[in-house]
Amino acid sequence: MRKSKTLAKWKNQQPAKFCALQHYVPSFLKHAAVFGYDCIWLDLEHRAFDDREVQSLLTMSHLHDIDVMVRPSTLEKSKLYRYLEDGAAGLMIPHVSDAEKAQNLVNAVKFPPLGDRGIDGAGLDCGFMVDFHEQENFDYTNLVNQETFLVVQIETPAAVENIDTIASVKGVDALFIGIGDLGLRYKHMENPNTLDEVDIIISKAAKKYGIHWGRPIRNEEDAKRALALGCQIFPFAGDFELIMDGLRSRAKQLGQIFGE
Repeated sequence: MRKSKTLAKWKNQQPAKFCALQHYVPSFLKHAAVFGYDCIWLDLEHRAFDDREVQSLLTMSHLHDIDVMVRPSTLEKSKLYRYLEDGAAGLMIPHVSDAEKAQNLVNAVKFPPLGDRGIDGAGLDCGFMVDFHEQENFDYTNLVNQETFLVVQIETPAAVENIDTIASVKGVDALFIGIGDLGLRYKHMENPNTLDEVDIIISKAAKKYGIHWGRPIRNEEDAKRALALGCQIFPFAGDFELIMDGLRSRAKQLGQIFGE
């Protein structure tokens, strides 16, 4: 079974490098792996992918030895763990605002004794059943629990208020601050926390329960601040951003050449 690069970093108390993919670009996985990223955040919440496209990208991730963390558009139990069967290293679930939802997610994507995930053993994660036959004493369910991760997104004021109980749910591996949704909701409240204060609140909860945390990274200075607070999920770069930056730069260069 493939071992997660992200979890290997976390086990050594090191931050993991993430980049985002929001379109079907198989070559992106090769490029990200070559340039040293640990994990690709594949966004199905806001972007349209069909199942075969997702399977193709997950297969590419195994070929090039880079993690993929899927952010799904569903909470359907069998659909969630099928992404893991198809080779995803982790899942990130949006809008987790209480411990009950966090526990339901653990039940969906972790095998017993942590959760209640259904077993198949014939997916890419298990070498299409070959691992069972070729590896002596192959402990599939425990390996899956050890080598896949569950990230819950903290995106509402209620989630921040409930962070202690959310973080305490066994089987939750990491907390991720959704600064866009959380910031939007704080704009409509009186005397809300600042996002800088939320960083501190989430980092303390993660440290207390021995799990990990992260958030989107805006720039180099922002990365340094997050690192100082113990952040270990660093999404820095994505296909939208890279395409826009590249086109902007090249168009500017041509404009200068043309004297525009």
